[in-house]
Amino acid sequence: MSGSKIIPDTLRLPKLVGDDMVLQRDIQLRIWGWATPGATVKIKFLDGTYECRADAAGKWTGTLPAMKAGGPYEMEIVADRKIKIKNILIGDVWVCAGQSNMQLTMDRVKEKYPEDIENCENPFIRLFTVPMRYDFNFEQDDYQSGEWKAASRDSILEFTAVGYFFAVQLYERYKIPIGLIATAIGGTPAEAWLSRGTLHIFPEIAQAADKCKDKKYIEGVIKQNEKAMADWFDGVDKSDPGISGDIPWYDTAFEATDWDLIPIPSSWADEGAGMINGVLWFRREIDVPESMTGKPAKIYMGRIVDADWVYINGKLVGSTSYQYPPRIYEIPDNLLKPGKNTITVRVLNLGGKGGFIKDKPYKLVAGTQGIDLKGMWQYKIGAASGPMPEQVFIQNNPTGYYNGMIAPMLNYRIKGVIWYQGESNTHNPSNYYELFTTLIRSWRRKWGQGEFPFLFVQLPNYRELDHPTPDSNWAYIREAQLKSLDVPGTAMAVAIDLGEWNDLHPLDKKNVAIRLSLAARHIAYGEKSLVYSGPLPRAARFEKDRVVLSFEHTGKGLRSREDGELKGFEIAGEDGRFVSASATIEDDRVVVWRKGISDPAAVRYAWADDPEVSLYNDQGLPASPFRISK
Repeated sequence: MSGSKIIPDTLRLPKLVGDDMVLQRDIQLRIWGWATPGATVKIKFLDGTYECRADAAGKWTGTLPAMKAGGPYEMEIVADRKIKIKNILIGDVWVCAGQSNMQLTMDRVKEKYPEDIENCENPFIRLFTVPMRYDFNFEQDDYQSGEWKAASRDSILEFTAVGYFFAVQLYERYKIPIGLIATAIGGTPAEAWLSRGTLHIFPEIAQAADKCKDKKYIEGVIKQNEKAMADWFDGVDKSDPGISGDIPWYDTAFEATDWDLIPIPSSWADEGAGMINGVLWFRREIDVPESMTGKPAKIYMGRIVDADWVYINGKLVGSTSYQYPPRIYEIPDNLLKPGKNTITVRVLNLGGKGGFIKDKPYKLVAGTQGIDLKGMWQYKIGAASGPMPEQVFIQNNPTGYYNGMIAPMLNYRIKGVIWYQGESNTHNPSNYYELFTTLIRSWRRKWGQGEFPFLFVQLPNYRELDHPTPDSNWAYIREAQLKSLDVPGTAMAVAIDLGEWNDLHPLDKKNVAIRLSLAARHIAYGEKSLVYSGPLPRAARFEKDRVVLSFEHTGKGLRSREDGELKGFEIAGEDGRFVSASATIEDDRVVVWRKGISDPAAVRYAWADDPEVSLYNDQGLPASPFRISK
C-alpha cells in the first residue's frame, strides 16, 4: 500500500530518477513516475522511444531493454510537459545498507585516508544518499529529497566510506561505472528493515509493528521522551556551577585552586572519583612554543564517554554530543599563544562509567610539532545526577525504515546489496539468523530480480567498555551470519581482525570494502577461481584426544598470523566447559587438543567480543569465528 494519496496533474519523476544517475546494465530497466491519469508517457533514450500510460492513480512505469555499460547519455520523458535527464551512466548499481558502520562517511575517516581523499575525483563513481524516513503504516513510493552526486572533492566527504572504497575496487578492476545507493541508519536492528508481510514468523516483532501503527501512540512516546530528556539536561545544566556560576570554569579568569588530580585517559570511577553521572570538568595548563602559534592546529581528545565541550584559552573549539566519534577539533590560527595555554574539557556522562577511552590519541598538533596531552589533569565535579532517563528510539521499531527507505527504490534495477549491520541485534542474538535470512529473501522477492548478490560484513572484534559478559553475544551474531551463507548468492567479508576494542565504529573501512569487493568479484562478476573469503569451517573429526578441523577457502594453504602459534582455540569435554587449547596446522587442517581432555565434545575459535585471531589463508584473509560440537 502506498502512502501517496495525491493524484498528480502533471508529469513528475521520483527522486532516484534524475541527473547523474547510474542505470543498471544488462537487465531490463524500469523508469517510472506520475502524470495525469490516462496520459501517454514517452521515454526517449539512446535510439529508442518507449511508451506507457498512466493508470487511474496517475502512476506509470516504462520498460526499457537491457543495455550495455556506457555514457554519459541523456533521456527525455514527455507527457503534458517535457523532462530532460542529463549525464546518465549505465553500469552497476549497488545498494549500501545497514546501520552506522555502513552509514559512516568519508568525513569520519579523512585523517586515516588523506591520499584517497586527495585522489577521489571520478565521474564514474556516483552516490545517491537516501534521506532518513520511517513510516509504520505505508510503503512510501518516493523520497522527500536526494540527488545523485559524482565522487569529487566537493562531495567525497558525504560518501559512505565502505561503499566508496568498494566502488573504487570494482571500478579500477572492471572500468564499469558504479552507482551507490546508501540506505543506512545508525542504531537500527534488522527488523527495522523488514516489510510487514514478513513478520508472521516473528509474533513479538509483529506485535511491536502493529502497536506503532497508532500515530497517537507514536506521538505520545516521542513527546514523553523529549520532555524527559529536556528535563534531565536542563536540571544538569542548572546545577552545574561551571556554566551557571558568575565565572564559567572554562574562562581564563577562573582559578582552579581546589581541583583534584586525575590521569587522562582513564575512567574516573577507576580513579577514585566514583560512579558519577552528570558533569565533570577537566583542566590542564600547557606550554606552547612560539613555533606552534599562528598556524592551523588541531586538538585530539581521543574518545569521551559521553558528551564533551573542549575549550582552549576560554574559547570553545569543539563539541560532540555522544560517545563514539573521535574528538578531533580544529583550533583557530590566533588562539594558541606562546607560553601558558589552558585547556578545559566539560564532560557530560549520561549513565554508567564516564571517562576518556584508552588507546586513542590525546595530543595538540600544529604543523609537524605536537604536545602529548596524556598525563595528570585537574578535575572537579560540576553536577552529580541520576542517570539519564532511558532514551526511546521509536523510529527503530519494525518495518519503519523498510517502508520509508527501501520501498521507494524497488523499481530501480540493481546489481546487488552490500550490508553491514548486526551490532544493534547483539542484545538478543537468538533470532538473528531467521531475521537476517528472512530479510535477504524478502528483499529479493520484493525487487523481483531473482537471487541478486547479497554480500555482508561479519561483525568485527569489539569489547564494550567495562561490560564483561560470561558469554559473547557478538560471537553468537557472528555465528548467525556465518550460518546465513546457506542462502544462495550470498558471501561474507570476515572482519574479525579489522575492529578496534575501544570503538564501535572502527576506522579501517578500506579493508572491509576490499574484502567485500573480493566477494563481489566471485559472486557477482564470475571470477570463480578467486580466493574471496577467509577459511570457513567445513567439518570436524572428533578423535580420542583431539579434534581435526577441515576448512573451505584455504587457497594454497592455511597460515598462522605472522607465522606465530595458533591462538584463540578452545576445547570442551563432556561437561561443556571450554578451556584454552593448543592447535597446529597439518596440511590443510587444524588439529586442536588440550592435555587432560581425553574425549573432546566441542571446539570453538575466536569466540569472544574481542578474540585472539591467528588463523588465515595464504591470501591473508582471516578465518571466521566458529564453534562445532559432536
